[in-house]
Amino acid sequence: MAEGARGNTPEWENLRLIIVDDEEDLLDLLVDRFERKGCFVEGYLNSLEAQKALEVRNFDLGIYDINLPQMNGVELLRWSKEVNPEMEILMLTGHGTVETAIETMKLGAYDYLRKPYALAELETMAEMAWEKKRLKETNTGLRQALVNQAVTTSGFDPEESFQIIGKSPEMMKWIELTQRLADSDISVLIEGESGTGKELFAKALHLWGKRSEQPYIAINSGALPENLLESELFGHVKGAFTGASQERKGLVEVAHQGTLFLDEIGEMPLNLQVKLLRFLESGEYRRIGESRLRKVNVRVVAATNRVLEKEVAHANFRQDLYYRLNVMKLTIPPLRERPEDIEPLVEHFLKRYSRVKPLKMTPEALKDLRRYPFPGNVRELAHMIERGIILSQGVEIEGKDLLIPQFHAFGQPQNERLVSLAQLEKEHIVKVLDCCKGNKTHAAKILGISVRQLYRKLDEYDSENMS
Repeated sequence: MAEGARGNTPEWENLRLIIVDDEEDLLDLLVDRFERKGCFVEGYLNSLEAQKALEVRNFDLGIYDINLPQMNGVELLRWSKEVNPEMEILMLTGHGTVETAIETMKLGAYDYLRKPYALAELETMAEMAWEKKRLKETNTGLRQALVNQAVTTSGFDPEESFQIIGKSPEMMKWIELTQRLADSDISVLIEGESGTGKELFAKALHLWGKRSEQPYIAINSGALPENLLESELFGHVKGAFTGASQERKGLVEVAHQGTLFLDEIGEMPLNLQVKLLRFLESGEYRRIGESRLRKVNVRVVAATNRVLEKEVAHANFRQDLYYRLNVMKLTIPPLRERPEDIEPLVEHFLKRYSRVKPLKMTPEALKDLRRYPFPGNVRELAHMIERGIILSQGVEIEGKDLLIPQFHAFGQPQNERLVSLAQLEKEHIVKVLDCCKGNKTHAAKILGISVRQLYRKLDEYDSENMS
């Protein structure tokens, strides 16, 4: 895990290889050669024995001799592609013809090698086939991640500038530290209230560092049930559980050489925290239903809106995992503690959302924004600006257009009713739930928290009412 991002050479220890050749001495030589590289290798002298293995196990690469007893290599190739279409296959022969070569390529073979051949030549060809398989898997994994709402994958445009908006001394301190940490491989824990921009800092650690051209994968640890979250992270083999109709690559594999962002890490179930700790310590993991270990190289960044030290004290979060994640901590301050950042953020959101007409904010509206405590932080400000653009009648956005909570149409406080931040949060949550007609999934999405967090908040309010 502490290693830097390597080049494109595939890691042999992750390769599952099956070799089928009726020449026993040659078969033993090839099996031994690839086992020394760290591959998981099985060797068979005939097609029927190989078929039994292929029916129960998935392989990444096959090396088949064409001249095999019982079922020749061409037929074994055809059958293998029906059982496992993603598998890459190299064909070997001592009596090859151009016609045979063309036939195997049409059936899906990666390439064709005539005997006698140099072992180095076979290794190079196997390496190229393995790299093709890995690239296809990565693309498939990215597509799978995109259709899951709990997961985000980002292909950043290097031509577009990336910046974190903020000029306050507190924000500048954390931005500068992020720049220094970007090229490191150490784990980083980002703490801060919901809506403060924790994922922006995670993206900055990725984009400003040496892994910027590799995948950036983000998953919300609180948005999926425990069994699905484990499958998303580490993958599963076919038949591992009900509904596992095909093998699936985990996001730790999709993020190989890049960055894995674990959002809302404080929501991760304790049982899964144990497996995550093992992965962080060694870079090794197992797909669900699989006994063999796999290894990847990823940088892990985690974020939470909780104070994990308190969660550890209350036995809601593992202490050893906390120390493993907290190699370096970024604590993003809430917007109410850096009011000097409101104006540049307003300008940024006006440019971002004003697609048709350029708009400005009136001085009075800016004053109202500076007085508001922003329990939803920067995310809430962004929504306000978006609303203001829609509701404004002229070229300027007025205070009344922003619909600032607890302020009437002209931006003056209602009877100066001062409440605690916790009470303000409670009233806001209740208001959003009312607007959503009790739909907790929609309410959680608007609030920028997980459904599990929303239920926890509601349980807290119920306990307060009972006490």
